[in-house]
Amino acid sequence: MATGSGRRGHRPALTRERIVEAAVRVADAGGATAVSMRNVGRELGVEAMSLYHHIANKDALLDALVDRIFADIELPERDRPWRAAMRDRAASARAVLARHPWALSLVDSRPTPGPALLRHHDAVLGSLRRGGFPVALAAHAFSVIDAYVYGFVLTESSLPFQSEGEVADVAGGILAAMPGDAYPYLAELITEHALVPGYSHRDEFGFGLDLVLDGLEDRLARVS
Repeated sequence: MATGSGRRGHRPALTRERIVEAAVRVADAGGATAVSMRNVGRELGVEAMSLYHHIANKDALLDALVDRIFADIELPERDRPWRAAMRDRAASARAVLARHPWALSLVDSRPTPGPALLRHHDAVLGSLRRGGFPVALAAHAFSVIDAYVYGFVLTESSLPFQSEGEVADVAGGILAAMPGDAYPYLAELITEHALVPGYSHRDEFGFGLDLVLDGLEDRLARVS
């Protein structure tokens, strides 16, 4: 009895931060739908009712999860040129979301944004506005960059391959199963692109992002 009591006595104090970190672990293991007060309490080794002293309810917990994600994304440096700042921020967002792909279903779903989300959005818009973007074009730019990042992460997390060897196995299998010359352009893509040594789908991210930024740079030149 004394030993068990000692273990309980040395348990770290329950805090909002510990609860949110536990919720991240629950989501990493089972997805956003696994996040509940009961499951987070179980992760912490406490009763769910204990959490309500720090988090009002499940909605507040989801709000805190979203804010935690945005807190991890690097903010654009104030004096960095807009294009470099957007590239850096997009790369950081991709890395964070790749670690926590469940967040894709939550990041834009909460009606009560937290301070980290608000700070992040204000910093991105500020970088664009200081770069000469009118308000409407800054909004369009923010939207299209995030749509590209979120879409790429979703695709990346769903691919049936990771390593170069797995790419060769999957692409080679598709090629072998295709009848004759039925899909000549797809066969060309597989043999002359996907099966070229060193190919990695991850490398497509930077190329696609530059296409988006090229378009925004051209549009900005036309409105300046």
